[in-house]
Amino acid sequence: MPSIPLHEKALQDIAVLLNAARRVLFITGAGISADSGLPTYRGIGGLYEDDLTEEGIPIEEALSAPMLAQRPEITWKYLAEVEKNCRTAGPNAAHRTLARLEQELPHVLVLTQNVDGLHRAAGSKNVLEIHGDVHRLSCQQCGVQERVESLVGRELPPVCPACGGAMRPDVVLFGEMLPEAELERFLDELATGFDLVFSIGTSSVFPYIAQPVVQAIQANVPTIEINPGRTPLSTHVRYQLPLGAATALTAIQEWRDRINRNQQ
Repeated sequence: MPSIPLHEKALQDIAVLLNAARRVLFITGAGISADSGLPTYRGIGGLYEDDLTEEGIPIEEALSAPMLAQRPEITWKYLAEVEKNCRTAGPNAAHRTLARLEQELPHVLVLTQNVDGLHRAAGSKNVLEIHGDVHRLSCQQCGVQERVESLVGRELPPVCPACGGAMRPDVVLFGEMLPEAELERFLDELATGFDLVFSIGTSSVFPYIAQPVVQAIQANVPTIEINPGRTPLSTHVRYQLPLGAATALTAIQEWRDRINRNQQ
């Protein structure tokens, strides 16, 4: 991995752009949680390594809407693994930096693919969890909602405390549509516009994740990709930082602090 000094000019430029920005969009994927110990694997929230489960089926099939309907015990078995990974992790410097920027800049929106809840745990409030949160449950019969800190000791599949019906996770399973309310809110934000767009720790393979960056590029809005690996967007963004999220965002924030001190 290239050392930070090779990127000092880009980091400084990005800090200057942040200081001047009024509306900033941060799009985040599994890579932003890597420094929290969460793997950037495939599956819901990027938290499953193997191609096949113990049952000999693809993880995408185990974590799918049809499987939840037909054999919910299988879906919940692997959802419990995802929840355990998320529960034992905590926000890292990248999450905390975004939460701080939300407090210091006029308008910050975080659009995340992650289901780990770490952005909110770090203090970010204006968060669109486009794939949901594994710690939220809802009853498929009466609609009651419940937030759980842990599934340990809980019957799986979980039973609704109000009506005894089957609970489902508040995550987008394979084969399901994205939540309409969150999509509409995001479209409203895009219609208002952003003057700085970040893509952090995401492979950008889903159109709804890549398209906001593409639109920004076409509108000559500054774009920044933070990712140790290359993505379809890497050669098109204004700045590409081949760094981990925590390393890059901490360095950008240090530059902001330095600039702001010099201006006092």
